[in-house]
Amino acid sequence: MNIIKETDALFSACANLAQSDFLTIDTEFIRETTFWPELCLIQMASEDHEFIVDPLSQDLDLQPFFELMADRSVVKVFHAARQDIEIIYHLGRLIPHPIFDTQVAAMVCGFGDSVSYDQLVQRTCGERIDKSSRFTDWRRRPLSEKQLTYALADVTHLRDVYKVLNTRLDEEGRSHWVKEEMDILESPSTYDLHPEDAWKRLRMRVRKPHELAVMKHVAAWREREARERNVPRGRVLKDDAIYEIAQQQPSDTAALGRLRTISKGWERSQAAQGVIDAVSTAMALPKEDMPRPVRPAQAPEGAAAASELLKVLLKLTTEKHGVAPKVIANADDLERIAAEGEEAKVAALKGWRRELFGEKALGLLRGEMALRFIDRKVEAVELAD
Repeated sequence: MNIIKETDALFSACANLAQSDFLTIDTEFIRETTFWPELCLIQMASEDHEFIVDPLSQDLDLQPFFELMADRSVVKVFHAARQDIEIIYHLGRLIPHPIFDTQVAAMVCGFGDSVSYDQLVQRTCGERIDKSSRFTDWRRRPLSEKQLTYALADVTHLRDVYKVLNTRLDEEGRSHWVKEEMDILESPSTYDLHPEDAWKRLRMRVRKPHELAVMKHVAAWREREARERNVPRGRVLKDDAIYEIAQQQPSDTAALGRLRTISKGWERSQAAQGVIDAVSTAMALPKEDMPRPVRPAQAPEGAAAASELLKVLLKLTTEKHGVAPKVIANADDLERIAAEGEEAKVAALKGWRRELFGEKALGLLRGEMALRFIDRKVEAVELAD
C-alpha cells in the first residue's frame, strides 16, 4: 500500500480531496509518554480517493494538509472528533471547518450514548471491522500491510456511515441539531485550555480558601511544566501530591521533602523550587482574592422527587423521538432543572433540546403536565387550565 511521505505527494493528494464535497479523516497517535499527542498517521478518503499520510517522515511538510483542513468548501467528517481536532489545532493552530462528527450524529439519530465506531459501522453498513490491529504502536516503522489496511478502513467505512446519517438527519429535519453541536467542536475555546484553569479538573479534596489557592497555583505550575517538557502531568507531579501540598503548604524544599507523596530526593530537583514558589505566591494572596469553595445550594423541598419525574420524562421523550438521552441531559442537568427551573444554566433549556424536552420539563414542574400509567405504559399528558 502506498504511503505519502513527501510534501509534493501530499500536495497532490490534498488537491484531489479538495474537489469533493466531503472527506473522511482519522488520525493515529500516541500520548502515553507525552503531554501533546504524537501524530503518527493520517488517513483521508473522499468518494474517489483514499490516502494514508506518514507525518513522521522527515521529507514531509504538513502545510498542504492544514490548508485542506481550512478549506470551507469541503466538509470534514470525523468519528469522535475532539482528539483529532485537538492534534490539528496544536500542530497547525487551526480548527477544521466545517466538520461533521458521526458519533454526535449517531446519538441524535438514536444509536445510543457515545456509540463506538465499529458498532456504528455494523449497524449502518452491516460490515464488521477486524479489530486485531487496534493496539498497534503507530510510531514503529515499517507498518505492516495488515496494519495499514486496518487504519485505512477507519475512513473508507466512514464514508458510508456519513452518507447514511446525513440522509437520515435530512429526512427527519435534524441537521440543525447536529450543527449546534459542531459549533462547540469548532470553537477554539474548546481546545485552548489555560493553565490557570487546570485546578478545576482536580477533585476538590480541599475546602479552605488558602488550600484552594495553593492547589490552583501548583496545578497551574504543573500544567506549564508538563507542556514545556512535553510529558504527562503525572510525570511532573501526581494529583495526590498536589492535594497534600495544598493541605500542608510547605515553605521550603526541606518541608516539601518530608511530605508522604513526594519521592525521596525530589525536593533537591529544580522543579521542587517551582512548587515552593507557587505555594508562596498563593499564600501571599489577599484573603479576598483566594478561591472560595463552591457549596451547592440547598435544593428546595420536593426537588429530589421532581428530578426523578424528569428522568422518566426524559426517557419517554428520547424513546419517542429516537434520540440518546445523554445528548439532551445528564443526571446533574435534571437536578439543576428540578431545583432552579427556568434559571438553570443547562443545555437542555436551549435550542433544539428545549424544543424537544426543556419546555415539557418546565411544564411538568409548573404543574401544566403530568405523567400517568395507562395500558401498561407511562405517558406524558398536558393538563387543562
